[in-house]
Amino acid sequence: MINSFYDSYQILSKVYKEGAFLKQALSNTIIEEKNRPFVTKIVYGVLDKDIELEYCIKELTDKSPKPVIKIILKIAMYAIKWLQKKPYAVIDNSVELVKKMGKKGVSGFVNATLRRFCKEEVSFPTDFLQNLSIKHSFPLFYVKELVKDYGKDLAEKILSAENVYTTVCFYGCDGEEYLTSRKIEHQKTPFDNVYLTKNFIRDNNYDKGLYTFQNICSVAICDIVNRGKNLLDTCAAPGGKSINLSRKFESVISCDLHEHRVNLIEKYAKRMNITNITPKIQDMTELHEEFIDKFDVVLCDSPCTGSGVFSENPDMKINKGEENLNDLVLLQQKILKNIKKYVKIGGYLYYSTCSLFKRENIYQVEKFLKENSDFELVPIESKWQSLNENGTVQFLPNLSTAGFFVACLRRKS
Repeated sequence: MINSFYDSYQILSKVYKEGAFLKQALSNTIIEEKNRPFVTKIVYGVLDKDIELEYCIKELTDKSPKPVIKIILKIAMYAIKWLQKKPYAVIDNSVELVKKMGKKGVSGFVNATLRRFCKEEVSFPTDFLQNLSIKHSFPLFYVKELVKDYGKDLAEKILSAENVYTTVCFYGCDGEEYLTSRKIEHQKTPFDNVYLTKNFIRDNNYDKGLYTFQNICSVAICDIVNRGKNLLDTCAAPGGKSINLSRKFESVISCDLHEHRVNLIEKYAKRMNITNITPKIQDMTELHEEFIDKFDVVLCDSPCTGSGVFSENPDMKINKGEENLNDLVLLQQKILKNIKKYVKIGGYLYYSTCSLFKRENIYQVEKFLKENSDFELVPIESKWQSLNENGTVQFLPNLSTAGFFVACLRRKS
């Protein structure tokens, strides 16, 4: 266990202390392969429960420990409470790890704090919003925004939702036969050759392009998008929607701001044997004359807070604040102001996010329509469970496994 704890510490240290993205830290850290599943579970779990763990450490200690010790305490507490590991084994391994890292002087502190954690029940604040924030381990600004948008009852259902499924999309074979023959637990979805699975382990058929992974709500958005001759995917990386929608269009131009992200689209298309996608480096806050009036469909999968997929990217919980939301709202408006010009008369602009916040979603659409009389809202519905608000679709974690939004706008003139 001590080796897994040390590997977990290395990864989490990069996230907490260096500001690295979790997935990047995982891929850039050398760890024992036999420990990888356990380590992955720990690092995702610690970040997912960070706010509660931070609160527990504060309540159980007189003085905030230094970052190194705090990370080890979080790993140990998560292993005890959520992974149900034997407390004595976790404590012993944590103390030994501290000593091996040259922190012998605080080994007694670590021992005592973890023993208190096992014996004492930490009381959460009585204030409703603060209680929700710590109980469900979400930033306070996030909780406030959800309560404002959805009310207390629905907000709490959203916060307590858990997604235990992996969505697998099959391209090169029959998904039902593939999963059944391998005795992989799965559920059908309303979408062709797309399944919700449990305990799916990626193999070399992934590299052959037989299947890929895409959030079920993202699949549902692609299902809503109309067919056409040409598509512009304006904020496309890593390329999941472009790949899915390539089957509906003769040609797809997939743009993103940075070269390394455009490379992700290229690699994705190559792996899936898709040949009608053209990746481009483009800044969508700047006008591109060659795109004006050119596309049947423009998809704006806009940069957003990612508040609907925090469970998949728990490091975003510690890296996103209310100031990020305000900045992103302005960025979304700037992008929409440009890309509306790329839609042909009679064509469609789809605006989507992986956010739950109405400021990024329905309010953006209402503002856009108010300022652009040459566009009209086309009411849409989804085959996947969702809320419908004034003809737009909002997926929620408690209904749909994640939080995504999409609206369809048609250019009239």
